This record gives sequence, structure tokens and C-alpha cells, in this order.
Amino acid sequence: MTAELEGVRVLVVEDEFLVATLIEDMLHAAGCIVSGPIPRIGEALEAAGRGTYDAAILDVNLGGDRIDPVAKALSYRNVPFAFVTGYGTAGLPGDYAERPHLRKPFRMTDLINTISGLVHTSRPKVV
Repeated sequence: MTAELEGVRVLVVEDEFLVATLIEDMLHAAGCIVSGPIPRIGEALEAAGRGTYDAAILDVNLGGDRIDPVAKALSYRNVPFAFVTGYGTAGLPGDYAERPHLRKPFRMTDLINTISGLVHTSRPKVV
């Protein structure tokens, strides 16, 4: 368990069962509270609009559908997110190409460091 991520709420949007399960297991091991994994755009949009999250992990392509509407919904709600992709940086949504991303396959340390970076740059610093 990673104390710095204890209780962090993470939305996971991923349609590949094995990848989704690995992400979920890695985040649970780090102490995160996982919502999902969600495999379809419609469900992901609904979750993005109603849930409370500290961060999100988004697969760029869900069964042939682009993740762009979900990224837009999360951006509107100021939820930091990172992409996971097997396509490299060329496959990232243009408006969000500067967002952090992980290339499949990735290691647990990469995922945890990415979530930690998202959460710690979006939370106000205590003085």
C-alpha cells in the first residue's frame, strides 16, 4: 500500500478485461478507491458526470469509440486524468495531448507515479 494514495478516488475507464483488472488491482494495492472499470463510452460519460473523483485513468479507445467526450466531461469538472494507450502519443485526443499518458504495457510504479502526480498537482497545498 502507498500511504500517499490511501483513500484517493480513481475512475477507471478501460475496455480490455485483463488490462482493466490489472489497473484495478494495482490501484487497490496502493490504497485507492476504484470506481469501475467502465468499458463503454455511455457508461463512462454518466460516471464522469455524477461521481466524485480525485483522478481518472482513461483508455483512449473503447471498442472503437474515442474517449474524447469523457475527457471533456472530466475537464469541465476539473478532475485530473491520464490516458492509457497502446497507440502511442499520436493516438491521444488533440485537445488533451499534453495530459499524462501511459503506454501499454506499463508497470505498477508507472501507474502509481502517474496517479500521484495527478492528485498532488491538483490539490491545494497546505501551508
